[in-house]
This record gives sequence, structure tokens and C-alpha cells, in this order.
Amino acid sequence: MTARVVVLDANPLGTADVADIARRDARLVLGETAMQRIRASRALIEHLTQLGKPLYGVTTGLGACVDTPLAEADLIAFQHSVPLSHSMGAGPALPVEAVRALMTARISGMAAGGTGASERVILGLLAALNAGVHPVIPSWGSIGAADLAPLGHLARALRGEGETEYQGKVMHSAEALALAGLEPLDLREKDGHAIIVANSLSTGTACLALEDVACLIDWSLAAVALNYEAFRASLKAIDEDALAARPASGQCEIGARLRTELAGSGLWKENAARRIQDPLSFRCVPQVWGGSLHAFEQARLATEIELSHSGDNPVILPAVEQVVSNGNFDLTAFTLAWEQLGQALAHCAVGTANRSLKLMSPTVAELPRFLSARGGSRQGYAELQKPVAALEAEIRHLANPMSLSPLAVSDGVEDQSSMAPRVVAKTAGIIERLRYLVAMELIFAATGVELRGVLDTMGEGPRRTYAAVRALVAPLDDDREMSADMARVAHMVAGPRF
Repeated sequence: MTARVVVLDANPLGTADVADIARRDARLVLGETAMQRIRASRALIEHLTQLGKPLYGVTTGLGACVDTPLAEADLIAFQHSVPLSHSMGAGPALPVEAVRALMTARISGMAAGGTGASERVILGLLAALNAGVHPVIPSWGSIGAADLAPLGHLARALRGEGETEYQGKVMHSAEALALAGLEPLDLREKDGHAIIVANSLSTGTACLALEDVACLIDWSLAAVALNYEAFRASLKAIDEDALAARPASGQCEIGARLRTELAGSGLWKENAARRIQDPLSFRCVPQVWGGSLHAFEQARLATEIELSHSGDNPVILPAVEQVVSNGNFDLTAFTLAWEQLGQALAHCAVGTANRSLKLMSPTVAELPRFLSARGGSRQGYAELQKPVAALEAEIRHLANPMSLSPLAVSDGVEDQSSMAPRVVAKTAGIIERLRYLVAMELIFAATGVELRGVLDTMGEGPRRTYAAVRALVAPLDDDREMSADMARVAHMVAGPRF
């Protein structure tokens, strides 16, 4: 199958484009409009350098060393030293898809025209991405005031130093470049600094997390609908007029999606529900998931801004022939959006866990205790209540904010930072754990509709969902190991819904 080609030209990349490139090996191509922006910013850098103008990161040192002018003979050597001095990451290596997302985000930012990098360096990054040359980059070390450490490792590897993954093997970077038929990057004025002065790890991994959340929302609503059938919940909670009476962000859309999902269900009949009002974890799904949908959209908008614009310092403005020092690398707005999304998903985790536990309660659901088909000494899903509780607790812990009160570094010059990459990373941790909670709700609800005897009266969506679950997990006729069942369904939840 031929890989998709993504063209970055007059129109910017979208977050889905980054996911396609990072996860499905789509090829990235720079169009003529993008190249014109790149050339214009580079031409201004070369012109001002020749005039001897003081330029941060070009003719001066970085950070607290901004007051240190560079000798003309040191300009090129300094650009080669920048990736080395900033290659100070720690911890486990980033997954390949995260490295590809980082590379894509950096190329996208450079193509916005505010970077001033040389054309050959940008095309070298592009060639490495399309050839599948993936530098080994430690996960930790960026405080979100530009992802300097990860991008330092990127630049160093593409110069032929350190380690790189290529065709499934980790090897010396020089060997990987040679096997791919690529030359090491030849850094000139501004180039070393231009590569590292961006939030590409935060932005790239955010694009991947957005795709994951979109899938998670779809599957969670499918699990809710199937649980509604098993619990015999009242569908008054998704009544269109009731939700419109107070149209809080996202709740009307979630209600509409659930009504579509439950089309044809016997629950729409009068007196089909067991109660007039159900527990809040059932009744408030539109409000809780509506809040998450709103948070998702805010995170997506914040990510698109970072992806398609220049956060460089200094920013190159060819139209007015200026190079301007600024704080556009600060990701406070972006980070707040991602903190909000993580907290919104934590609310969804609470509801998912509570619906799962209530479905196992004979006094609440009027089904066999722990959904045990045989009862008596058989445990049913009793022991799965423990991972439900553990995962929900971990999610709540990860939802705590971490972007406040960072340490001042660089001799006090860098006294504010967003911690953006770690905020995105902890939100990704929430997503990973919530997948398992949704997977367990799907498994419990599939058993619930069997025990309730409502397979023939379910709505169209729950029928498809039930079939998908049973294609992976057999009915629980007797006690058995269930970790593999959870893992299979969680893997399904990680992808798009059928």
C-alpha cells in the first residue's frame, strides 16, 4: 500500500497530518510557498549577519550568556556546539512515533518562516524523516521553554553523533545516515540554534494524544450505550429538549451521539427503564463527556496554533526586515488547555469506574453479584474491581497540575516555564489508563446484556459493540485469567471505532 503524501505549502499541517506521518509513515513534502517563506527568513539572517548586527543566538551566546558577543571566526563553530551543549536529556528513549512527531512539528514550525534556518538544513531534516532515520532522544529534560534538550539530541544525531534507530535497529548515527544515503547536517550561521529553539516535542506528542482522545471518546460512548442496555438505564438523561434547557459546552453533542448510538433500542419504550432516575454516573454522561469534548477542542486549537506558527526566539520577520527577541516559546495557554483536558478525562474515569462497579452490584443493577453467570463460589468479575479502583486512583493523581512554580534556571534569566512536555506526557498516561477502564466497562456490559437477556432488543450501536467485544473475549462461563481479555479490548479501544 502506497504511503499517503502530506504537502505542507500555503495551508498548514493539521494535527491529523502529524499523526499520519508519525504513525502511518505518510511522506511529508514542502511546497513552493513554504520554501519561499524559508528562503525569505534565511536571506534576512544572512544579510544582517554580514552587516555585523547583534543577533541573539547568531552573534551572541544563549540564555544568561546573551551578553557574550561571538567573534566572527566562531560563528559556525558556535552553531555546532549548540546541539552538544543542549544534549542533556535523561530517562528512557522516546518511542519512534514520538520522534517522528517531533521532527514533523519542527519542520512545520520552520516552514512558517520565522526561524531563519538554512534551506539545506530544513531539507536535511525532511529527508531524514521521510527516510525513517529516527534519532534516539531521551524523554526527560525539557521544562517547556522550548524543548531544548530533545531537539539538541535530534540535531546532534543528524550531524552523525550519538545513536539513531533505522529500520528497526539502533546504531551509531553516522552509520544510520550512511545506510539511508544521507549526509550529516552542515550547520551554518543560526542553524544549530534554529533547530533547538522550539516546542516540537510538546506539539508533536500533543498531536498524537489528540488522535488517541478522539478514539477514546468514541469507544467510551459505545461502552456507555452498551452499559445503558445492561443496566436498563433511563434514556431521559439524553433527552434532546432537556439537554437544550441548559446547553453547557459539549453536552448536546454527546446527547445526540448517544441517541444515534441507541437508535432502535427497546429502552426507548415507555417504562422500559428500571428507575425514574439512575445514579449520576449514568445520568450525567452528557454533562461529563460534554465537558471533556469541550476540553478536547480547546487542546486541539492550542496545539494547532503551535504547529502552524513560529514560536522561535528571536523570530525572523522578513516583511519588516526585523529579527525580534520575544517570549513566543512560552506555552502557558497550551499547557493550561492540556491540564484541563487531563482533568476532564479524570472526571470521565470516575464515571466509567462507578458505572462498572454498579453493574456488578445485585442491589443496584438487579443482576448476579459480580456478574457471575454461575454464582455461588464463582468470583465472576469480583477481582477486576481492584484494577478498576487502582487505575481510577492513578488517573486522579496524574490529573493534578504540575505546571505551577517551576524553578528558575540559567542564572535566573529563565525564571518562568510551562512544563508543557511533561503535562502532555501525563495526559497521555491518563489516556492509556482510561483505555483499560473503558475496556473493562465494555467487557462488563457485554456480560450484563447476556445476563439480562436483552440481546434481541438492543439498539444498533450496542449490537455492533457487543459483537466487537465478543469477537475478542469469550463469555465468562467460569473463573479464568482475564488480563489478556482486558489487553485485547484495550488495544481495540486504542484504535478508531468500526
